[in-house]
Amino acid sequence: MGGWAIAVHGGAGVDPNLPPQRQEEAKQLLTRCLHLGISALRSNLPAIDVVELVVRELETDPLFNSGCGSALTEKGTVEMEASIMDGPKRRCGAVSGVTTVKNPISLARLVMDKSPHSYLAFDGAEQFARQQGVELVENEYFITPENVGMLKLAKEANAILFDYRIPTAGYETCGSGVESPLQMNGLPISVYAPETVGCVVVDGEGRCAAATSTGGLMNKMTGRIGDSPLIGAGTYACDLCGVSCTGEGEAIIRGTLAREVAAVMEYKGLGLQEAVDFVIKERLDEGMAGLIAVSKSGEVAYGFNCNGMFRGCATEDGFMEVGIWE
Repeated sequence: MGGWAIAVHGGAGVDPNLPPQRQEEAKQLLTRCLHLGISALRSNLPAIDVVELVVRELETDPLFNSGCGSALTEKGTVEMEASIMDGPKRRCGAVSGVTTVKNPISLARLVMDKSPHSYLAFDGAEQFARQQGVELVENEYFITPENVGMLKLAKEANAILFDYRIPTAGYETCGSGVESPLQMNGLPISVYAPETVGCVVVDGEGRCAAATSTGGLMNKMTGRIGDSPLIGAGTYACDLCGVSCTGEGEAIIRGTLAREVAAVMEYKGLGLQEAVDFVIKERLDEGMAGLIAVSKSGEVAYGFNCNGMFRGCATEDGFMEVGIWE
């Protein structure tokens, strides 16, 4: 065994005009989450507990798009989704369309541990949450003034905004320099940036786990489900590795991105970073995305094909890195 390793992300596709203060705030949050995970790993918590703990912290902070601070639907409400997977027996749990659960990742964990199912959505997920006694809040808890402003901009532009966090001041400079507009399922969108949080961990026993949580896209259609709650697309863990993805959800779904990392490791015999690089290059078609991954031997890797990705990683041998750009 190569010891424990952990990686976190706060979304891929960072706008190059993101103010330095926001970049620093993001780095501080990622660093705090890494230290939280490192402390848990040093206390011998299993990987599955650590990924839930870290993603809960990310959901509670409004900086990234999950939990408090989630992107808004076309109706101005929040619909969140999350998934978690435990590598040793490929146990998993996922939720979608959650509107009152303070920490969707913990509800996904309960689906895995306390229900006969792997995935619950909308009214069924909310009912299960009440049955399990998880902390519930009003939908307004998740809505920030900044996101209300971004939804207004999205509606004025008649567009789905990937970068719902670009400051309203100076918005005209953000993403406007892109020569060829990105498309989602063949339809143009305006700009592209973070939309998900995630964590992957391998513990000292070589057990891998992954967790991903998001509010989705700004101005998304009510009922839209992205890659984050889909096992094999946005989240995957097995005996070999744990993977969490972020970016253009529709492209990640089509490429079954997270599972592909494990598949090329298993069937092609690639190492972790080789597998990540291969999948980012060969499985996204024209989509934009990124991912973080750990292997059972204590390796950590990441990759992305867009402007940047909020990420951080650490290993038992003392290595630690937090970054945004390439």
